[in-house]
Amino acid sequence: MENCKNILFVANKPIFVSSNKFLNQLKRKYGIKKMGFSGTLDPFACGCLIIASGQYTRLFRFLKKTPKTYIATLMLGAYSPSLDIEKIETITQIDPFEKDLIINTLKEFLGKQKQLPPKYSAKRINGQRAYNLIENAELRIENNISQNVYLEKEIDIEIFDIELINYSHPFITFKASVSEGTYIRSLGFDIAKKLGVDGALTYLERVNEGKFHYECEKLLNPTEYLDLDENVYLGDIENLILGRKLNANDFKIKKNGQYYVKFDRFFAIIEIQDEKVSYILNRIELC
Repeated sequence: MENCKNILFVANKPIFVSSNKFLNQLKRKYGIKKMGFSGTLDPFACGCLIIASGQYTRLFRFLKKTPKTYIATLMLGAYSPSLDIEKIETITQIDPFEKDLIINTLKEFLGKQKQLPPKYSAKRINGQRAYNLIENAELRIENNISQNVYLEKEIDIEIFDIELINYSHPFITFKASVSEGTYIRSLGFDIAKKLGVDGALTYLERVNEGKFHYECEKLLNPTEYLDLDENVYLGDIENLILGRKLNANDFKIKKNGQYYVKFDRFFAIIEIQDEKVSYILNRIELC
């Protein structure tokens, strides 16, 4: 691995370590200064974290990372403004539910829907991270942010699949396959709310993001994980190598769209728009 400048792999972030701190550990482990990750995991969460170095850090927005699958444990009766175990304020003893009611309640969340992100999240509001605003009283007042658990602007999400793994009162463990941008903490809180009680996550694990799953930090070929179709350049390869102007008629696929194109030891990401070709990224080396 130390001979490659461009690296893509999946790491397994441990619990109670921030994604940034874990990234710094990986930088030291592999002796690589330029390294990044996609999809922040909360400190109390663990699991799949996509890591890249060198030129591959520029590929995150082109990777196919859905559906995302999570395993979560929800504690019924627990109230936490952060919707997780880190800030639990009260725990109320409640009577057990029928298991069938739990299963049917989970099923009600299937499909496309609106979701309110939690206040304790990395969403930006007027240039500030939401978790900074909620922790800072002056900023909260200045930005007209209330102290409830949710932000006010809904987002579009989709729950592709959700199933009960175990119910040992007051804990519900479930598995959910969701679209990018879905907050499992909000989902857990909403499940509890549907049952008429408070709820907070006590465990959260990201199992996979699309085809990305933990395999002992095995190196991955980025072209196999791009959310783009492959195109073929039929002209002189030197044009790609030297970054020259390209003609849409020299490509196997000529219709509008973004594509990746392999050549020599490299690949490029290009866009064809109304017969014009532009480089998005070029000369990305394959390791």
